[in-house]
Amino acid sequence: MEEQQEVLRKKYVLVRRPAESLPQGIVTHIERNEVDLELAEEQWEEYVAALTGGGWDPVEVPVADDLPDSVFVEDTVVMFGTLAVICSPGADSRIAETPAVEESIRSLGIEVKRITRPGTLDGGDVLKVGTTVFVGRGGRTNSDGIRQLRKILAPRGYSVVAVPVTKALHLKSAVTALPDGTVIGYRPLVDDPFIFDRFLEMPEPSGAHVVVLTDDTVLVAASAPESARLIEGLGYRVISVDISEFEKLEGCVTCLSVRVR
Repeated sequence: MEEQQEVLRKKYVLVRRPAESLPQGIVTHIERNEVDLELAEEQWEEYVAALTGGGWDPVEVPVADDLPDSVFVEDTVVMFGTLAVICSPGADSRIAETPAVEESIRSLGIEVKRITRPGTLDGGDVLKVGTTVFVGRGGRTNSDGIRQLRKILAPRGYSVVAVPVTKALHLKSAVTALPDGTVIGYRPLVDDPFIFDRFLEMPEPSGAHVVVLTDDTVLVAASAPESARLIEGLGYRVISVDISEFEKLEGCVTCLSVRVR
């Protein structure tokens, strides 16, 4: 128990450098635009620096130049305290991303469970709000993946709530949550906001995405200045980072890291 608490106290965050093949990443719900790899690498460095500045200790999963989407490490593992659930990516081309992530997680002494085929589960479809775990049922996550996650988490006191996702790549493409548990989202991409106890609409699509750094500080994309001002008005400190090259591949601030928490 003390070892587990020590892992949480260290505030590890998993990240993975962009692959050389990043411009060939999957695009599903938007038109493809050319990705500037050099700029993406610079933006990734600045993103990791923001995490470090927020008190998190980066653990870098080895780069995989043959896996274009591997920078989006969020989709490969979901953390529940010191339990890691290794995902079963819904896109076949992303299955090979998980072994190196699992190895990095195990090196921290963290317990590991897995979602297995035919179940599919992308971490981008999993939103934790307290002990409630909202899971998007959409293009990348299926009912069997949700069933497996529910079975893993039930003994640990979590409640899994399935949420329809038809208008975005992942659940967390449409909604995330502030430190106080308020779910924020971009309404045109949210199938049913009434599923959530508290829902606050954001004025920009990328304003729906926050990474919680501390109880009073969140990370947002520079492409959502109006949303940043709204969140600041709620008493939070907002740190903005430019991730334009990753947004061209339907990425957002949550996609690029996994906090051990």
